[in-house]
Amino acid sequence: MGVAGTLEYFSDLLSNVKKGKKKKLMQTVALKVRMDCQGCERKVKSVLNGVKGVKSVKVDMKQQKVTVTGFVEPEKVLKAAQSTKKKVELWPYVPYTLVAHPYVSQAYDKKAPPNHVRAVPVTATISESTIDDYYIYMFSDENPNACSIM
Repeated sequence: MGVAGTLEYFSDLLSNVKKGKKKKLMQTVALKVRMDCQGCERKVKSVLNGVKGVKSVKVDMKQQKVTVTGFVEPEKVLKAAQSTKKKVELWPYVPYTLVAHPYVSQAYDKKAPPNHVRAVPVTATISESTIDDYYIYMFSDENPNACSIM
C-alpha cells in the first residue's frame, strides 16, 4: 500500500466519521427455504436479489439451502425471504464435530445434510450435574449402604 492508498484509506475513514454512518460488513447469510420446483427457486432468487446490498444469491435445491452474500443484515434477508410465502428459517445445521452430543434427540435430524446435525444450545445446568454426582456416590464403594441399595 503506497502513500496514495494510505491517504485514500484515511480519507474514507474520516468521511464515514463525519456522516455518522455505520459501515455494514460483508456477510454470508444461509437460509433453509422449502422449494419444490424451478419456479419456486426463481421466485426466491429474484426476491433476494432485490434486497439492497446483496452481491450474490446461490440456491441449492437438493439441500433446500439459499446462501446470500453481501452487505446485508440477516433479519432483512429473512424477512424478504418470508415475503415469498415459503417456509423459511435460518440455516439450522452445523457440522457434527462442533456439537458436544450430536446424536441426542434434539440435534439428530434425518433431513440434515451429510455430517451435519441441528445446532442445539447447551442445556446442562448445575442442578443436573449435582444430581448425577449424588447417584455416583450412592453406588460407589465408599458408601457403606451401597450393598443394601442394590
